[in-house]
Amino acid sequence: MLVAALSTDHKIGLAVMGAIFIAFALSASFLAPRRWPDFPGPNGLSVFVIASVALFAAMITAVEVFGVESEAKGAPEAGAAPATHTIDVTESEFKIALPSAKVAEGKYTFVVKNAGKIGHDLVFEGTKVKGHEGTTLIPPGGTAKLTVSLAKGDYTLYCSVDSHRQAGMVTKLTVG
Repeated sequence: MLVAALSTDHKIGLAVMGAIFIAFALSASFLAPRRWPDFPGPNGLSVFVIASVALFAAMITAVEVFGVESEAKGAPEAGAAPATHTIDVTESEFKIALPSAKVAEGKYTFVVKNAGKIGHDLVFEGTKVKGHEGTTLIPPGGTAKLTVSLAKGDYTLYCSVDSHRQAGMVTKLTVG
């Protein structure tokens, strides 16, 4: 997975260094013994060990240099999906509790917990909501998740079960 996260330049750098390391290992184990049967022999052993250690160090250095992430950690790349924020919502008879009535624009996942004794759902209403954005019926003690992108504006969150909205299961959320 690390290789998939690297830039093309980094992948090429690692591949070139890896190819050099592999070529040395293969030639030292297959080609050199055919040409010089006593390879590395008593006279060439120190040169062989030095070359092996130098290439090993170069490979480790290449991994350290080319394996680093870009300096812009946390900054989304062009075309990347925006970060999703999580908001915990608690529903019970007959109220909806949000941690805050105001949030910034963005993509949010609402984790809705039904702390009541009967089933509830959570529905969004607002000018920026397309269609019916809401959870399915959440049984008592259950949870549901709903991910929505919120633009600037005012939203109403309510339970659409029977007359729960009229009984007070409604709250406002301001974005922006």
